[in-house]
Amino acid sequence: MTAAALGSRTELAAAARIVVKVGSSSLTSANGRLDPDRLRALVDVLAARRADGGQVVLVSSGAIAAAIGPLGLNARPRDLATQQAAASVGQGLLVAHYTKAFADHGLRVGQVLLTADDTVRRGHYRNAHRALTRLLDLGVIPVINENDAVATEEIRFGDNDRLAALVSHLVHADALVLLTDVDALYTGPPSRPGARRISHVGSPRELDGIDVSSRGSAIGTGGMVTKLESVAIATQSGIPVVLTSAAQAADALAGRDVGTWFAATGRRTSIRLLWLAHAARAHGRLVLDEGAVRAVVERRTSLLPAGVVGVEGEFEAGDPIELVGPDGVVVGRGLVAYSSDEVPNLLGRSTGALREELGPGYDRALVHRDDLVLVRRRRPAP
Repeated sequence: MTAAALGSRTELAAAARIVVKVGSSSLTSANGRLDPDRLRALVDVLAARRADGGQVVLVSSGAIAAAIGPLGLNARPRDLATQQAAASVGQGLLVAHYTKAFADHGLRVGQVLLTADDTVRRGHYRNAHRALTRLLDLGVIPVINENDAVATEEIRFGDNDRLAALVSHLVHADALVLLTDVDALYTGPPSRPGARRISHVGSPRELDGIDVSSRGSAIGTGGMVTKLESVAIATQSGIPVVLTSAAQAADALAGRDVGTWFAATGRRTSIRLLWLAHAARAHGRLVLDEGAVRAVVERRTSLLPAGVVGVEGEFEAGDPIELVGPDGVVVGRGLVAYSSDEVPNLLGRSTGALREELGPGYDRALVHRDDLVLVRRRRPAP
């Protein structure tokens, strides 16, 4: 069964391949230490799914939280160096628990640590796809986490929710299941009187007016905002999502009416375009005039030099960049055909004039439409 075939949550029970993401708060006790009983309860659910013939990819947070107790820390460290040290200690503890718990069901696990560079660089992306696919073919359950021990603020995903959405596309999953410390998306903070569970979301417009500002737990790093961002990545690329609590994981995988079901809203796109839209780190910006914005957004044309009025940042030909309108609003991302040193001499000029003055090869688009993805318009930060 493909992702496009999953039209409702009841079909989730028959999905051939799912990605399950579990947050730190679902694996730890109130004092922040890893709770083996909670971890084992989740493993029991996933092992049952494997016994039914389904493939499972597990994206698990919890490495830093697992080290809080053994390192004698009072809480999750705030500085990057201590986070990296805690991740180095905690990742081994976390995987050891998973290895033992799955082995009790006759299953093997394989640890996979990723950084943002593994999706920013297309060669790394292909390598990760090949490795994960082979693990699944061998009957192994991949246990994926961000490589916090080496990741820096500049290259990290920021939260495993986004990583899980990208992994879902990378492994061609039929669905993504996000397990968190709340049992569903609500019309407001769950603690607020009158807040109601939202069972089904058919499109992003249905979320207008929903208050998702409340913070996640003190143990984890993400809140509902990051989860909805990951939902958008998955659903817009053809992968439905279920968001619920770890306690309801078995019911969710069985297709029962728990949590919130987010229907797929787009078609599965190429890995390259998904990488460009959601994972690539922009190296600079091209500022478009209004005519170029309309051409790129409404007519889906390539970006020509004549419609560009400014360039920001330093980049080489082939680097990912952002396309912004005159108001500073990002309208797209693309792979630029020229370096930032070359672009200023091309701005505002027709391809014909450039070919005549500079020769063949300078009449090509700044960003070809095949290397360009549109993004939802968002206002620049104040």
